[in-house]
Amino acid sequence: MITHHPSLLRLRAPLPAGLRHGTSHALLFTAAAYSPSPPPLRLLPLRVAAGGSSLVGPDGGNRATPPQPGAAALDFARSNFLPLALIGGMTLGLLDPTLGCLAHKYSLSKYSTFGIFVISGLTLRTKELGAALQAWPAGLFGLGSILLFTPFLAQFLVQIQFFPREFITGLAMFCCMPTTLSSGVTLTQLAGGNSALALAMTVISNLLGIMFVPLSLAKYIGTGAGVSLPTKELFRSLVNTLLVPLILGKVARETSKGIAEFVDGNRQGFSVLSAVLLSLVPWIQVSRSRSLLLSVKPKAFAIIVTIGVLLHLALLAFNATTLQVLSCLKQKEESVLTRKEYARAVILVASQKTLPVLVAVVEQLGGALGESGLLVIPCVAAHINQIIIDSILVNWWRQRDQRSTSAK
Repeated sequence: MITHHPSLLRLRAPLPAGLRHGTSHALLFTAAAYSPSPPPLRLLPLRVAAGGSSLVGPDGGNRATPPQPGAAALDFARSNFLPLALIGGMTLGLLDPTLGCLAHKYSLSKYSTFGIFVISGLTLRTKELGAALQAWPAGLFGLGSILLFTPFLAQFLVQIQFFPREFITGLAMFCCMPTTLSSGVTLTQLAGGNSALALAMTVISNLLGIMFVPLSLAKYIGTGAGVSLPTKELFRSLVNTLLVPLILGKVARETSKGIAEFVDGNRQGFSVLSAVLLSLVPWIQVSRSRSLLLSVKPKAFAIIVTIGVLLHLALLAFNATTLQVLSCLKQKEESVLTRKEYARAVILVASQKTLPVLVAVVEQLGGALGESGLLVIPCVAAHINQIIIDSILVNWWRQRDQRSTSAK
């Protein structure tokens, strides 16, 4: 009797030799009827290596799977795509700024930000909007951290004696800015956080920043310097680069079931596209500032970069710790601050600062607080470093979630 299987072809165990050669058919039938049944058929998976050979050993056991060439490198690149894209963009900008300067000339960074928020609208589920409204305490804390706490740190930074002075002044100005326009939302999506809450904090903090930023700069840094912001231009820019593409993406999702199903079925691909668009911003900024970056003494640049990294780590620690403390105060029921999707959105968005608004402010100052290029350099480095640090944090969160899911 032959038992068929898609992967194997195995015969049942034969009768003993003495019964096989018997002359009586009755005896043979009786022996076969009363002989112990053969062991059940054990199905062995058939695996094929890269070269096409079976990985089932001659004794029926499985041989060790040989590692495929480049598989480990591909897996690492897939798991760390965003930081690798950012570092690659920075390296390209330093090696040859021609393409980056050309991209800036045609305002590619504005189009990339527009694309990021179109994707945010396409991937934004309606239930996430309702969840964001329920998480208003987390959003309120995030706005307070962005607009009140971090600008307060600027007065301590300006006390540091440093040369060139513009480096410290620029970093202190960076503390007074609202959150990033796109990277906080993109990283929140990658981390599995509530993207609607991240979007709400991004839009509201940037709109309120039109009023808060001049006050913070005048109070902590530029007292008597006549700091002002191009209010109408900034407001129009925020509407065009945030609200309009977000609404377009959301309307397209809600009006077409096919689009919604396609987006939901390819969320990972859209996340990768958002990461690519995000990496264009530091590439363009490094390309534009390459000559200034190369003119700065390496030691001074390394010190100011270290200060910027420590500042961002301090903001991450402050926001994470404060969320934990506030959640412990509400003991009777579960606080929204303890939920992973809300906490991650607040930690990421509230710890980042935007570069485009700072550049607009520096241009309006007209050299009142120092050389414009030297003011911007440490902020470019801080902007890039915060995205790299947060992308590493997001990767760590995702790997921890995967391990937790596998354990279940």
